[in-house]
Amino acid sequence: MNQPAQYALDIASWRRTIHDTYRSVREAADLEAAHDLWRRTRDDLFATHPSTPLLPEDRPVFTGLPTKPYDRNWRFEVEVTPAPAHRMVVPTGTDGDVPFDRVGLVDVPGVGSLDVWRLGSYGGGIFVPVKDALAGKPGGTYGGGRYLIDTVKGADLGPGAAPGSLVLDFNFAYNPSCAYDPAWACPLAQPGNTVAVEIPVGERYSGTH
Repeated sequence: MNQPAQYALDIASWRRTIHDTYRSVREAADLEAAHDLWRRTRDDLFATHPSTPLLPEDRPVFTGLPTKPYDRNWRFEVEVTPAPAHRMVVPTGTDGDVPFDRVGLVDVPGVGSLDVWRLGSYGGGIFVPVKDALAGKPGGTYGGGRYLIDTVKGADLGPGAAPGSLVLDFNFAYNPSCAYDPAWACPLAQPGNTVAVEIPVGERYSGTH
């Protein structure tokens, strides 16, 4: 098989696994068990999958992503409220300039407001990143922020019980691929997705990229 085709199939395999995992998380009655499944799946993907974002020199020493234990206090159902229209354009090496349109915002108790974005190109999808006060600190979170929701790639915790709401669970905050390999181009948290508080749950970051 030619290299471009194999690369495309590997990416599809990764995303299929992520979609399946988040579906299991949404359907789970036991939140702690669902979080453990998510953590173990991501560890396995990073360790064994052809599309791992780990650099070749980091793979032999990889022992798992530093993920904090589940804490129910960091799970919220929040209403998406209107916000002024705004477009963010992210340059990438493979897909050109990728647009994101702000479609609203959410107010998270004890955290602050976060912009909600929609991918403005093929596939659409809702995107919510977050950058907290631990970003860039030793033992903290990735300096560019983490992802909470990226539905086009499968990271989707579903709607809340009320119409027009989303489930935001910071225990599932994860680092973008560019945290591990600078060759990746990732949309990062902008000022509207930066909060002043520390968010101690989810994936931490111990890398240098």
